[in-house]
Amino acid sequence: MKTAAWVLALAACVASALGGETAVPVTKVTAFSSGVAYFEHNGKVAGNAEVSLKFKTEGMSDMLKSLVVLDLGGGTVSSVNYASAEPLTRALRSFGIDISAAPTLGQLLQQVRGAEVAVMAPEKLTGKILGVEAKTRHILPSNTVIQEQLLSLLTAEGIKTVPLETIRSIALTNERLNSELNKALALLVESRDTESKAVQINFMGQGERPVRIGYITEAPVWKTSYRLVLGDEPKDEATLQGWAIVENTSDFDWESVDLTLVSGRPISFVEDLYTPLYLSRPVVQTERYASLRPRTYEEGIKADKNVLVLTEEADEAVGALADRGADARGERRKAGEMGRLRANRALAAAPGAPPMMKAEGEQAERAAALALARGVSAVATEQAVGELFSYHIKTPVTLPRRKSAMLPIVNQAVKARKLSIYNAGVMATNPLNGLWLTNSTQSSLLAGPVTVFEGGTYAGDAQLGNFPAGDKRLLSYAIDLKVTVDPSASSSQRIVAAKIVRGVLTVSRRNEFNQSYLVKNKSDSDRVLLIEHPFSADRKLLEPAEPAEKTPQFYRFETKVPAGKTGKFEVKEERVDPQTIAILPSDIGQLQWYATSGEVPEKVRTVLAEAIKRKNAVVLAERELTELQQRIQTLRREQDDIRRNMAALDRNSQGYQRFEKKLLDSETQIENLQKDLDAKREGVQKARKDLEDYLGSLTVE
Repeated sequence: MKTAAWVLALAACVASALGGETAVPVTKVTAFSSGVAYFEHNGKVAGNAEVSLKFKTEGMSDMLKSLVVLDLGGGTVSSVNYASAEPLTRALRSFGIDISAAPTLGQLLQQVRGAEVAVMAPEKLTGKILGVEAKTRHILPSNTVIQEQLLSLLTAEGIKTVPLETIRSIALTNERLNSELNKALALLVESRDTESKAVQINFMGQGERPVRIGYITEAPVWKTSYRLVLGDEPKDEATLQGWAIVENTSDFDWESVDLTLVSGRPISFVEDLYTPLYLSRPVVQTERYASLRPRTYEEGIKADKNVLVLTEEADEAVGALADRGADARGERRKAGEMGRLRANRALAAAPGAPPMMKAEGEQAERAAALALARGVSAVATEQAVGELFSYHIKTPVTLPRRKSAMLPIVNQAVKARKLSIYNAGVMATNPLNGLWLTNSTQSSLLAGPVTVFEGGTYAGDAQLGNFPAGDKRLLSYAIDLKVTVDPSASSSQRIVAAKIVRGVLTVSRRNEFNQSYLVKNKSDSDRVLLIEHPFSADRKLLEPAEPAEKTPQFYRFETKVPAGKTGKFEVKEERVDPQTIAILPSDIGQLQWYATSGEVPEKVRTVLAEAIKRKNAVVLAERELTELQQRIQTLRREQDDIRRNMAALDRNSQGYQRFEKKLLDSETQIENLQKDLDAKREGVQKARKDLEDYLGSLTVE
């Protein structure tokens, strides 16, 4: 169709406009174990040049946060352009010609009514578009009805109508409209790639000169794996081979790239700098002023004194209205002047456009020092960088996009002493084959899996944590079936100290814990057994005096078991638990146990016996007081019964008189008991005071 041909022609114009780009390849990559990588591009540009790079859509914020562009030959960087994250429909509607709704040729021409076009149909016509109209036409002899679109042009010869289907080509002569259409089509082409976005970097300068582009972007974490080869002879030595696993998930092929691998956790975050951010603003209503209504004046009358008075008052009223109108106009002028003053202040305070980036003199030196992590020297050399360490791959790396590679970083002999490792929490009866590995490579090793080979065959897998140079680590890789361990535990408790201070008995108990490991070596060679015994912060180690090594969770003890023999290894620990008992409120039976225990010092037992004697006196006095109180309460209840009986009898009857006498006798008895009650209370207080005074002034150890 003619429409398709016209659009393809315009798209070709767009493509030709983008064709003058300069390639600047990636030459340096620094991968971090925190999930980011630094990419550096180096190359040359000539004159005014444009360098185009592609970034993943989700990586645009990282690019905007970290991009560094340097022209090292005296030129400048004029701008960095990229496609906005604004919705496509909204972006297309911002151009002079709206193609967001995929318009037909007729709809497109209808948008540019009044614009001048050059049409070839088949003769060449130049004119301004009046409009596009639809017309119904009948085709004989079948009398078929078709819809025909006609383009109306105002030419130098007058208005001419051209059927759209006869148009072979059409061109906008207005350069501005033509540019708007080209930009809209270019945006449409770019938007089809939803996974990546193009970034154009514009350089301005003269002659050929070097440029550098660097940025941080998300990248896979580089990983390590190791191979540990143990020899047949019982030497404390093994060969360690380490490999770095690197993935190129970027949109660039790595050709002879200078690669550095950095371990560490630098702080890195993502802030959305790519999505347009709009702020809501308050809507303010424009101030409006009411106008005066036009007046209709009545017919005048002959003036006299009274009328003159009325006329003067009317003039004053009109003058007041005029003054109010002048005041309102003055306020509006004042508001306008204040608005202009604020605008001028805002313009004065606004920052100027950022200066062009130059790389001359000191700037060029600072740019040359931009390398974020440089390695030092195997296949890779290692260097500490602050809290990080890095491996610099000595040989340039070539790795196509979407490919991965294994790169050797360590290959040398290390110290490795074989032993068996027993931990009851891992396996109850068998230890594990393991070794003490010393990092004698002079390089820090990143955490990773270790495949162990022994005697020319696979022996098992181990896991290695981050391993600084010169450090020593324990590895286990298989179950040692030729050694069995039978653990057993026992404990005992006894009082080791007792004292009384101010009525408080403090008893210290010593708890002894004995753990024995019965080890049977069924192999034909001696075994070095490393026992991991649980560490408890509240226990003191008695035997052995010192462990071979201590961790936050375990003591590590080493013992040697000869071939075909059975040995026993014992660990003894103690814990002292203090217990405090207040003597005054305590049960006599509990105190009696300590007073008769042979583990308690004799002085303490003697004091406890006297305290028990005095406490018994208190108990006896309290019991007598309680019994007397209960006797009085019983008599009170009996008196209540007597009073109820008396209420039912005649006052002159013998029964009433008998109950009356009984009530008087009971009251006399209560009075006598009340006197004894006061004495009993004093006796209880005295017994308690004797006990408190005895205990309060006593200190026995």
